[in-house]
Amino acid sequence: MLTDASLSFLAGLLDAPGPSGFETLPARRWRSEAERFADEVRADVNGNSYATLLPATPGGAGLMFAGHVDEIGVMVVHIDEQGFLWFEPIGGWDPQVFVGQRVTMLGKGGAVSGVIGKPAVHLLEKDDRDKASKISDLFIDIGATGRADAEARVRVGDPGVLASTILRLPGDRLVSRSLDNRAGAFVVLEALRRLAGDRPTVPVTAVATAQEEISYSGGGARTSAAELLPLAAIVVDVTHATDTPGIEKKKHGDVPLGGGLVLSRGSAVNGRVFELLADTAVEEKIPFVVRAAARITGTDADAIYTAHRGVATGLVSVPLRYMHSPNELVALEDLDRAARLLAAFARRVTPGADFVPR
Repeated sequence: MLTDASLSFLAGLLDAPGPSGFETLPARRWRSEAERFADEVRADVNGNSYATLLPATPGGAGLMFAGHVDEIGVMVVHIDEQGFLWFEPIGGWDPQVFVGQRVTMLGKGGAVSGVIGKPAVHLLEKDDRDKASKISDLFIDIGATGRADAEARVRVGDPGVLASTILRLPGDRLVSRSLDNRAGAFVVLEALRRLAGDRPTVPVTAVATAQEEISYSGGGARTSAAELLPLAAIVVDVTHATDTPGIEKKKHGDVPLGGGLVLSRGSAVNGRVFELLADTAVEEKIPFVVRAAARITGTDADAIYTAHRGVATGLVSVPLRYMHSPNELVALEDLDRAARLLAAFARRVTPGADFVPR
């Protein structure tokens, strides 16, 4: 089970603001935790963080466990004469989520608080009251008295995140922004922690990858996989829980929160890696469902399996409610299951493992 120390680390990781391209704060916390038990910890120029555990007999290709550490956010594109900040999203937002939210901007001198504003409903024309808000109609108010005052604290190009903190609900449900996908970054490091006391026969590197939410060219997952050239890679990400009202299970699958993990099958997933993950889950009595991903997975797996000359890749997903909002929700039991599955998978892989489909 997850220890109090692990949960404390998770809370700190979730609270650290770090939208895509600006992951420095959460990545720094991730590496600091990794230094407690990993043999090698480092970062690269793309913002990826690595933690490696070496076997008793070093040598040979190892495993890569990847979870992206970035989150969706906002970026300042213009500061007007009144000191209001006009912004565009970093990653995929529903514009309705922004209305009335508080924000934390990452200014050069430190965090800057603000609120997202729009005209009050009383001031809108009748025809406009029922219209959905557009991002172009919204702005950020940091309490500035004018452009000069705002520019003393914030610059064009500064990023920010919606301001929210974690909340524990009954039933070990955890609510927070950035669970997509600090949950995955947490799981891969938690798996490494568990392996440190009973080392596998191959090297294992946990990677907190950067820029997944805007990874049109592969982001940090592609560059880190190309550098590591792993024997196989397992990506850990979140996926939509479908047990809330209004979700069509015939289209999106039956994925209950707290009901276990999701293992994907499809073009980005190596068949042998999938079978070993599934067999391991059965042996460890970890419940899971299978999801079909006929074309893409929408995760770092899409970038990793085509990196360099190709990487045998698997995808383990944690059910999550209310994705891409400041109040995402997971079951802690599913995070524990994911870490347990990865550690058990690593112990079943030998230096001569063959993942070539034949």
